[in-house]
Amino acid sequence: MTIGIFGSFIAMFLSILFAGILIPQILLVSFRRKLFDEPDERKIHRGTVPRLGGIAFTPVICFSVSLLLGLAFLMGDKEIEYMMRANAQAISFGFCALLMLYLTGMADDLIGVRYRAKFVIQIFCSILLIGGGLWIHDLHGVLGLHIISPFLGIPLTILVVVYVINAINLIDGIDGLASGLSGAAFIIYGTAFLLIDKPVYAMISFAAFGVLIQFFYYNVFGDPEKRKKIFMGDTGSLTIGLFLVFLALALLQYAPESLPIFRTNPLILAASPLIIPCFDVVRVFFRRIRRHGNPFLPDKTHIHHKLLAIGINQRLAMVFIVVSAVVFSTFNIFLSRYIEVNLLLLIDIAAWTLSNIWLTHRKKVRESKENNKCANKS
Repeated sequence: MTIGIFGSFIAMFLSILFAGILIPQILLVSFRRKLFDEPDERKIHRGTVPRLGGIAFTPVICFSVSLLLGLAFLMGDKEIEYMMRANAQAISFGFCALLMLYLTGMADDLIGVRYRAKFVIQIFCSILLIGGGLWIHDLHGVLGLHIISPFLGIPLTILVVVYVINAINLIDGIDGLASGLSGAAFIIYGTAFLLIDKPVYAMISFAAFGVLIQFFYYNVFGDPEKRKKIFMGDTGSLTIGLFLVFLALALLQYAPESLPIFRTNPLILAASPLIIPCFDVVRVFFRRIRRHGNPFLPDKTHIHHKLLAIGINQRLAMVFIVVSAVVFSTFNIFLSRYIEVNLLLLIDIAAWTLSNIWLTHRKKVRESKENNKCANKS
């Protein structure tokens, strides 16, 4: 436990340090080569902002964790050596999937990649994770099911991996939102892995959190006029999504008995940190279908767009959503000790639905007031 805490802290510190070196260099290259995310009618930002911040994520996380593990081997740390051998298959296949999605994201940010091609690559990445032994073999009581066969578990895993990756990609609509939600999730996952004594996964979690701290500073507080602001782009959102689903699947491999401190359902623990982006993408997807639109084309109907539409500014909307995600996760983890998993999921769905109904109502009221003002002026 002590080794895990110390290693996780150092991994986070190294990620903050290396990201602080790399992100300014990415900004410099972006401005020299004019690699910007130009504003349009759908986008909220104004001015020219580079969109290649996510290029820093994978190298920084992998370098920080690899450096620590290498040093641990040199110092003869038998616990880390055992953990690496026990998780070598999952980490090796996970690294292959990460590298493939990282290159895909860079290609999309630089020249554009069709969404069908991205889906194919995401499916292949999910197969790689399954090859590493990370697949859903137990639903932990959801729909009354526990151990499930590979014929159900493997297709379900492919669906979940693609779903989570795209949920993080689609929630990346205002400054700090995707990085804030993901950072909160990494803290929860990292803490969980420390408590169940899985230091390697904890290091990955906190290294990812570290790079997001540095990115969050440039993304939220950076001044575009001083060339200090940057977006994560698809390179960042896709790879962060993969890191999150990789860690979630890793948590699902452990039986409830191995979570004595939490005494929580492993599925609730794995899913709760992702609940807001995952619920939001389902709502938007079905809304687009109901309106006879293409469910894969972007629009302005996400949860953050609703908050902006009722008059909340970007930064406050971001803080509100991230805090809501933390509250959701905390309550789910706590209540799963006492409430049956299916009932808890129904409560989550009901809370999410009622929140969206209220936001839609507030949006219509505000639009009605603005229309009345315009009519009175004319």
